[in-house]
Amino acid sequence: METLLNDFSPGLFFMQLIILVILIVLLGKFAWKPILASLEERETGIEDALKSAENARKEMQNLTADNERLAKEARAEREAMMKEAREIRDNMIAEAKEDAKEVTANLIEKAQASIAQEKQAALAEIKKNVADLSIGIAESVIKKELSNKKDQLDLVEGILKDVTLN
Repeated sequence: METLLNDFSPGLFFMQLIILVILIVLLGKFAWKPILASLEERETGIEDALKSAENARKEMQNLTADNERLAKEARAEREAMMKEAREIRDNMIAEAKEDAKEVTANLIEKAQASIAQEKQAALAEIKKNVADLSIGIAESVIKKELSNKKDQLDLVEGILKDVTLN
């Protein structure tokens, strides 16, 4: 340390001090301002990036909420469409059943009318056959019983009495 004090020169010290001040002024004017400006710019860029990230996060939350809302609306719409389709299907089935009942009732009615008509025709045919058969039997019986003239006259007189009495 003693050599340091022995070698100390005040002129050299002031010269170095002036060079140091000039160097600080030059650095302040040419180097520090651009360095500080770039640091501020970088800091601003980082803050902007953080704000953008926060905005993007909020936007993603909004999009997620919108997507969930849209999904719920789509599910509700799908359910409404399915309900409507089920109602249409049920209505079509009910209409088809009603139509089938009407057709069946018409067919049954026509069949019953046809049966009644066939029954009437069959009864008329049976009555005709019974009448023809009865006439044939009566004719045979009368021919056999009225083979003589006296029986024939008695029968005609009895018929005439019945006709006049009624």
